[in-house]
Amino acid sequence: MNILVGFSASAQEDTENADAAIKMKLEALLGMEVESVSSSPISGLREVFTSRGLFYVSNDSKYFVQARVFNLDEGMRNETDAALAGKRKDGVMEFAPSSIEFKADDEKYVVSVYTDITCGYCRKFHDEIDDLNHMGITVRYLAFPRAGLNSQNYTDMVSVWCAEEPTEALTDAKAGERVTAAQCENQVAEHYRFGQQVGVQGTPYIILDNGTLIPGYKPAADLLQILQNAS
Repeated sequence: MNILVGFSASAQEDTENADAAIKMKLEALLGMEVESVSSSPISGLREVFTSRGLFYVSNDSKYFVQARVFNLDEGMRNETDAALAGKRKDGVMEFAPSSIEFKADDEKYVVSVYTDITCGYCRKFHDEIDDLNHMGITVRYLAFPRAGLNSQNYTDMVSVWCAEEPTEALTDAKAGERVTAAQCENQVAEHYRFGQQVGVQGTPYIILDNGTLIPGYKPAADLLQILQNAS
């Protein structure tokens, strides 16, 4: 056997065993569901993406770190947010079919917006949906019932997502109209849980197609400027 190949295979096996130990320990001690363990920008730490967000764990699974990692040599680049951006980008692509989409005829940009039907600033954002579409911005709404998954808020948002015409139901709900009860297979809970994993803390939160997370309401003209600067 080639010594270098044998060493490489052994190192890979050691890493896989260490990652499995990290996963087992976090799930047993902290009750976290570990989705992935990968390399981190810091030697000696592994990057762990869990049901509660992104954390760092020492290679020997002894130390658990909740932190933001900044790269001093790259203009204080936020390495933690860069990692989360990749997760957000993959997630919004996965959830695109279950979003409620307001599509621009001349689409130039796509944003995914975490929303709640009772949120005042979500309603203000939606009041500008025609302006956003005219600017070439397609909006894909994802559900984030702020009261949690055991609430009437959640039930009402499921009803909106399950309506015969979800775009109309969402517009009506945001106008304060009564929500008509409906049930179907839906991903409202999955939207909510994923949002919590990747840094969504309220509504509205906007995710650009590169995974950048923008908290809070942005007027249509301001959002267009942000998109132009990001492209």
